[in-house]
Amino acid sequence: MNSPILHFISPPVPYFIDCGKDFYRIGERHISRNQIGVFDLIVVTRGTLFLGEGNDQWRVDQGEACILRPDASHYGTETCKEETDIIWIHFHTFGAWDECSSMSDCLENQSSLIHKHKQTAYLNHSEVCSIFIPKYMKLTPKAMDILQQFFLLDLEPRSLRNWKRQNSFQLFMQHLDRQMAATTDAAAIHVAERVELFIRQNYTLTITNALLHKEMNYHPNYLAKCMLKVYGTTPIHYLQLYRIEQAKKLLIQTEWSVARIAEEVGFHHGSYFSSCFSQKEGISPLNYRKKFIRHA
Repeated sequence: MNSPILHFISPPVPYFIDCGKDFYRIGERHISRNQIGVFDLIVVTRGTLFLGEGNDQWRVDQGEACILRPDASHYGTETCKEETDIIWIHFHTFGAWDECSSMSDCLENQSSLIHKHKQTAYLNHSEVCSIFIPKYMKLTPKAMDILQQFFLLDLEPRSLRNWKRQNSFQLFMQHLDRQMAATTDAAAIHVAERVELFIRQNYTLTITNALLHKEMNYHPNYLAKCMLKVYGTTPIHYLQLYRIEQAKKLLIQTEWSVARIAEEVGFHHGSYFSSCFSQKEGISPLNYRKKFIRHA
């Protein structure tokens, strides 16, 4: 049975809250809880745990993991048949997220989820990406090694322990996301990441579909398809958004004219730059500068 997939839009990345260990004797089961408000990652390190969430049920064996939603009811479906040890990690996100039945569903709904993400004022990032994590998974030895780091930090002072656990959690999530990519449409993800990196490194140049075709050796339609799958936008639209993000920095950090900033970030006509900027930000470049700069 294919596992459902949790789809997170980042930034911000999901963040670590707390972790611990539990032990189940023979005949005990996981407690029933309703809408606990955080994601609950459960990793079985010995034995077997039987879990349910809504109408879904899982048998989680040693070396396997399951992520329970913050907004659902979960419960033990059976008692443990042997002594069972688990690691639990609570985490959450400020960003938009969803649960999909398959990767194709996640990619199909990606644009609407990104739009929902950006509707929140403090999450209005242009450069967002998707994180895909299976709800039920067999963990690799590397993933298990990262998890063990959480408890090797117990002797650290609290101030250092919290920072290091956050870092370990980000490494763990990154590993799961990369593993997910390796087992799905890896070719599309690889191509989209190449296009995105090329744009970031060359956004001041004249970038066209013809140039991307020459640099990537793929037809522009295929490049657009890959970018839409992974980033929810076409290469040329991504280029425009990235240029505007760089222009916003220059409007605040320099006293350059709007025309010069437009040229610096790759727009050949100041009027077209102002039009694109206003359409995206809902405010002209000059008014954007005035909004953040207060002269004495």
